[in-house]
Amino acid sequence: MSSLDLGVIGNCAIASLVDRRGRHVWHGLGRLDGDPVFNALLGGSEPEGGFMDVLVAGSEGPGRQRYLHNTAILETVLDGASGSVRVVDFAPRFQRFGRMFRPPMLVRRLEPVAGRPRVTLRVRPTFGYGAHKAQLTSGSNHARFFSDTSVLRLTTDASINYILHETAFSLDRPVNLIVGADESVADSPDTLARTFLAQTEAYWQAWARDLNTPFDWQAAVIRAAITLKLCSFEDTGAIVAALTTSVPEAAGTPRTWDYRFSWLRDSFFTVTALNRLSVTRTMERYVRFIVDIVETGSAQGEASAIAPLFAIAPGTDTAERLVDTLPGYRGYGPVRTGNAAVVQRQNDTYGSMVLTAAQMFWDERLPRQGDLELYRRLCVVGNEAHRAALTPDAGLWEYRERAEVHTFSAAMCWAAQHRLGLIAKRVGVDSEAREWLARAGVLRQEVLQRGTTAEGWLSGVLDRDMLDASSLVLPEIGLLRSDDPRFHATLDVAARRLMKNGFLMRYREADDFGEPSNAFLLCTFWYIDALASVGRRDEALELFNNILGRRNHLGLLSEDIDPATGELWGNFPQTYSQVGLILSAMRLSRSWEEGLWHAS
Repeated sequence: MSSLDLGVIGNCAIASLVDRRGRHVWHGLGRLDGDPVFNALLGGSEPEGGFMDVLVAGSEGPGRQRYLHNTAILETVLDGASGSVRVVDFAPRFQRFGRMFRPPMLVRRLEPVAGRPRVTLRVRPTFGYGAHKAQLTSGSNHARFFSDTSVLRLTTDASINYILHETAFSLDRPVNLIVGADESVADSPDTLARTFLAQTEAYWQAWARDLNTPFDWQAAVIRAAITLKLCSFEDTGAIVAALTTSVPEAAGTPRTWDYRFSWLRDSFFTVTALNRLSVTRTMERYVRFIVDIVETGSAQGEASAIAPLFAIAPGTDTAERLVDTLPGYRGYGPVRTGNAAVVQRQNDTYGSMVLTAAQMFWDERLPRQGDLELYRRLCVVGNEAHRAALTPDAGLWEYRERAEVHTFSAAMCWAAQHRLGLIAKRVGVDSEAREWLARAGVLRQEVLQRGTTAEGWLSGVLDRDMLDASSLVLPEIGLLRSDDPRFHATLDVAARRLMKNGFLMRYREADDFGEPSNAFLLCTFWYIDALASVGRRDEALELFNNILGRRNHLGLLSEDIDPATGELWGNFPQTYSQVGLILSAMRLSRSWEEGLWHAS
């Protein structure tokens, strides 16, 4: 069983990761980036705590696990010597009182499904990234786990003493555990759990019903879409890169990063995928998020200092620090909070912001389309893209010890200006449109001239030969066409030099931490899309089906994969990887008409 055989539940306010034995191993208190009161994923372990689970007497090995159809509700069936238990985990999400109800609450419902199983319920949160064991007070039906600054409340209709003393008992009726904020529960736990379960199931199934899914691989796409949704923080519109921190990119590497922040680049890719599926509300909320960033920077006279990542909400320190109170995933440290990339210059950020917002100027479904006011705000970004386009940066892979003029970054600066030219024309300022497009045209020629190697392929940096998988994305943003000989040459050299057992590496040269050993999953999806764009569909299908087979048992992907073993590594679940799956599926799928005709 892989250590990343995890399911994710959530409600766009909080999330929790649950392993195949029904153990909650990662849950941030109060919000997606909160103090992980359940932290067993990074080494919090018995007896100190960092988890919530259920032990079934005589149970061995993992349980049987699935999501309820088209929902974020996770079911785990645990078999023991005396019987079987169905464990249902979810975070409530549904319309209530005219608004979305998404409390910081985990609901766990246990039902006997065979025999009279003997179970032990254990709730062992810790605080301060495992530094502080919880203090405890209790009442007749609840327990309060607390530290000097935080409280986690458990309300239950099981025996509170059996839970606090971790005593086994026979489960002869359903019992419910409600874990969340320090607030009294008005209804009985059973009534609340059943009601919230039914309404949450109805919400997710209605949400999935409205997706514009491809004909092929519908289940995989729907699961990826729900997972992306769970990585959005609805209160502000931010989207995290992943729900975890410090799951290493490979065994024994110090590449352990905190991904619980909103990267402008990652969010652009996420919004792009959700837009293809007709999930436009996430885009609208996220555009408000980035407009606030622009306006805040402009008000402070810092328009040129737009960081590549932001906290999902006020109150979180983005500075990178090491945590010595958790040993790390499978003992591999260091564990980090914050991310030093926040102080880097990553020039592709400007293109990510403009491209994310661009659809709002053309999408007739939106109640409020992009207008002249939004265009003016985006001009701040475009002007900075013009200034920064050919200056060194850390690039999209966030090199820590070197800066170069990266082709992808320069191309995204081109895209920012090119799209602003189209947007200016759309909102009726033709003179500005001509100026933006003229600037973009000059930049495009220089990027292609300086980025094309003597052998005719597109380098990852200007003025020297460096093969980088990001060059495969250049037709997607419009810098050149997929039938351009330079792109064909890039595709061929990538296959020869970057492919490893069916997975594409980001690059093969050494960086700040040596040469990467594991493949970045999104790059393989980029390669699949590139193959499809040049008519090599059969090759693309073979690679796509291979990567589908590498998902975990619930259809989820992390950031990286070991090309030799197929084991998943890196932070989880990774938005990039779910995005890649969705976009590749939509590109490769048969049309509904074709699929139905062949099905009949």
